[in-house]
Amino acid sequence: MAARTIAIYGKGGIGKSFTTTNLSATFALMNKKVLQLGCDPKHDSTTSLFGGISLPTVTDVFAERNALNRQVGISDIVFRRDIAGFPQPIYGIELGGPQVGRGCGGRGIISGFDVLEKLGIFKWDIDIILMDFLGDVVCGGFATPLARSLSEEVILVTSNDRQSIFTANNICQANNYFKTVGGESRLLGLIVNRDDGSGMAEKYAEAAGITVLMKVPYNTEARNRDDSFDFAVRLPEIRDKFNRLATDILGNKITPCDATGLDFEQFIRLFGDVSNDDPLPATEDELFGRCADPVKKEKKPSGEDIRMMACIDRLPPDEREIYRMSELEHRPAKEIACMMNADEAAVRALLSSAQKTLKKLFFEI
Repeated sequence: MAARTIAIYGKGGIGKSFTTTNLSATFALMNKKVLQLGCDPKHDSTTSLFGGISLPTVTDVFAERNALNRQVGISDIVFRRDIAGFPQPIYGIELGGPQVGRGCGGRGIISGFDVLEKLGIFKWDIDIILMDFLGDVVCGGFATPLARSLSEEVILVTSNDRQSIFTANNICQANNYFKTVGGESRLLGLIVNRDDGSGMAEKYAEAAGITVLMKVPYNTEARNRDDSFDFAVRLPEIRDKFNRLATDILGNKITPCDATGLDFEQFIRLFGDVSNDDPLPATEDELFGRCADPVKKEKKPSGEDIRMMACIDRLPPDEREIYRMSELEHRPAKEIACMMNADEAAVRALLSSAQKTLKKLFFEI
C-alpha cells in the first residue's frame, strides 16, 4: 500500500516543525511507520526527532556524489531513529538547500523531490510521510507537493497573529489554484499553535471556511522539551491533543475543506477598521526637495500674482493655453507641440507673442 502523504505548511518560526515532529512521534507510538521529510533550506525539521543531530541533506549529498560521478543511494539520505518505548522507528530526510544568498531554495526543493522519486519514495514500505514545508516563500519550488499532487492532504499551522494567518491564507489560495488546474491535494484544516485564547485564527478560519483541527496552548514545558530535542507529546495535556488528531486522520474522520481563501481586502478587514482613502501619491518636487519650505509652499497669492493671472485670462485662447503649459506646467515647446499636434516653431511663435502681450497688459492694469 502506498504511503499516506500529508504536507504541513506554516510561517517560519510558527511551530510547524514542532507540530510535524510531535505528530510523527504520535503516529509512531500508534505503531505506524513514519517518514518525516524536512522541506526547508534551514534543514532543521528533524533536529528534535533525531535528538539534536543535523541530518546530511539531499542537496549536499547529491552535490558530493555528483562531483564523484556516483549515484545517490537510499542509505545516503534516509536515516532512522529507534526510540525507547516506541514500537516503530521514525525515519527522517532533510532536502536542504543552498546557503543564504547562494542559490534558489525553491529549486533545491524541486531537485530534491526529483532525487527521492527516482529512489522510489512513494513505493517504500512506509505508512505515513509528513512533509514539513516553509510557507512564507512564494516561489514555485515550495508549492511542489501541491502543484504535482505529491501530498494527498494539507494541514496549515498558524497562531493568532496576522502574519502567520496571512501565510496560511496564501497556502490555502495556492492549493485552491492548483485544484483548478488538476491538483488533487485536499485541505484538511488548520492547527492553532501557541493559542493565546484571542480567537483571531478561529475568526479567520470561520470566514475562510477552514476547519480548526486542533488548538495547542502556549506551554513552557512543551517548549523546553522541544528546545532540548525531546517530544512534547510526553506531556499528557499535549499527548491527548495529538492523539485525537492522529486518530481522526487515520480514521478518515476529517472532511476536507473546499476553502478558496480570502482576497486581500476581505483578509485585512478581519483585523479592524480599514481606511477607504486612496493612497496619497508622492510628488517629484517633494522627493527632490523643491518644496522643502512648508511656509513658502502654503503662502497665499500676492497682489502681483493675482494681477498676472488676470492678464493671462485676457490672452487669445491659443496663446493662453500654450503659456499655461509652458510657464505654469513647465512643459518644453517640443512636448507642447506634440500634445497639440502642432509645429514646434508655431508653438514658440505663439509663446513669444503671449509673453509680449502679457508684458503690455500687466503694466496697463
